[in-house]
Amino acid sequence: MLKNIDLSRKVAKKEYKSQKDPLDIKLAALQRRAFELKVPVIVVFEGWDAAGKGTLINDLILPLDPRGFSVDSTLPPTEEERLRPFLWRFWVRTPPRGRIAVFDRSWYRVLLNDRVDGDLKRADVRRACRDILSFERQLSDDGAVIIKFFLHISKAVQKRRLEKLRSDRVTKWRVTKEDLKRHKQYGDYLAATEEMLSHTDSDFAPWTVVEAHDQRFATLKIFNTVIRRLERRISALERSARRKPAKRKAKGIPENLRVSILDQVPLSQSLEVDDYRDRLKKKQKRVRELEHMIYMKRIPVVIVYEGWDAAGKGGNIRRLTQNLDPRGYEVVPIAAPNGIELAHHYLWRFWKEMPKAGHITIFDRSWYGRVMVERVEGFCTDAEWRRAYREINEMEQHMVDFGTVVFKFWLHIDPKEQLQRFESRQKIPHKQWKITEEDWRNRKKNKAYKTAVEEMLFRTSTPHAPWTIVESNCKRFARIKALNTVIDGIETRLRK
Repeated sequence: MLKNIDLSRKVAKKEYKSQKDPLDIKLAALQRRAFELKVPVIVVFEGWDAAGKGTLINDLILPLDPRGFSVDSTLPPTEEERLRPFLWRFWVRTPPRGRIAVFDRSWYRVLLNDRVDGDLKRADVRRACRDILSFERQLSDDGAVIIKFFLHISKAVQKRRLEKLRSDRVTKWRVTKEDLKRHKQYGDYLAATEEMLSHTDSDFAPWTVVEAHDQRFATLKIFNTVIRRLERRISALERSARRKPAKRKAKGIPENLRVSILDQVPLSQSLEVDDYRDRLKKKQKRVRELEHMIYMKRIPVVIVYEGWDAAGKGGNIRRLTQNLDPRGYEVVPIAAPNGIELAHHYLWRFWKEMPKAGHITIFDRSWYGRVMVERVEGFCTDAEWRRAYREINEMEQHMVDFGTVVFKFWLHIDPKEQLQRFESRQKIPHKQWKITEEDWRNRKKNKAYKTAVEEMLFRTSTPHAPWTIVESNCKRFARIKALNTVIDGIETRLRK
């Protein structure tokens, strides 16, 4: 692919100026329109050392309103970043709707430097490609325009440019030993780049190879590509706004979900007080021991609590964390997203909270709100919650591949028990804050929520991140079952 590209293409200075000025005006106008339509834009610059990334990025941003973009230079990961899945540091830097993020190098670093240096095995390369494609598709499905450039120059031109930089005392600092090493490995990097381009080129985030021997030619190609991609997305959005939304016929539960998962849960299970107290003390001691062990082994743990209102999530979490070292865990309560969170992909706010290796994060409600509350209440479209099953499974797979132990609890109670707990909360003064009009309103939608929960359990219980349904009519039984599940899961991981 790259070997057959004609790198001799040039543009004369006069022709460049005649084309560039109108492109500047058009790009600035498109930036304003993208802001109005709340379109996030991601521009990725990859390429050879000394290919001119800095200069070409500067050319691209000069016509833009500086309040509407950011430029992110991707350096080797810090120690803090190495303690999280490799896509974490890019998820948290994705732009909010209406802004442009320019990445000077990006998540593709892992498929180039790490690949050539031998840090990645073949299976790791395939896994990284899969994770990157999932990441880009999720952002694209959410409305982002992703534009990826690879700046291509020959080995001979790279050598001349590196020598020129080194010969000037003002610029010689820009050429490192790593740059010179990579130049000697040009052939290896060429093979890795070919593989990267072929495996990560997609209709939602295609690669554009830019012949970068001539700066004027490269600049015009980059401008035309960005303009064309923005025009295409803006035009599609404007056409969509003019069309009347098609009415969808409601679909019933899929045939394989006709038999209720929740109706088969044996909610009569219980535990006597004395037995509970004895077990609780032992289990809490063991969890405390395991917390220290996962810290030493640098194993991250994610625990998700979902369940019916008044199912006992808060009490369950308290018993789980009661004896833990508070420096080793965090409980993240999830409420309705705020304005900043709504400006990003819905998974963004959860990626931000993922634990470092060796730490525990407990989510009191989670990303599953997308396929429950947001689905039932109409806070997202049918297309959005339907594709969320795949997006969630992909995110959890990425977490597990990094070494994270994932627990997902659905705390289940029957409607009769829920009603008793609601009424009890209303009668006891110090518990009245726990019951709201929202709880009573949600109870009236029990049938719709049950349908959503059952489909969620069916579609997102995977071998690497299975759901555990916790029988919670008896709070004591529920707390011990959750503790046992966490203990068994961490002990299994430690034995690997």
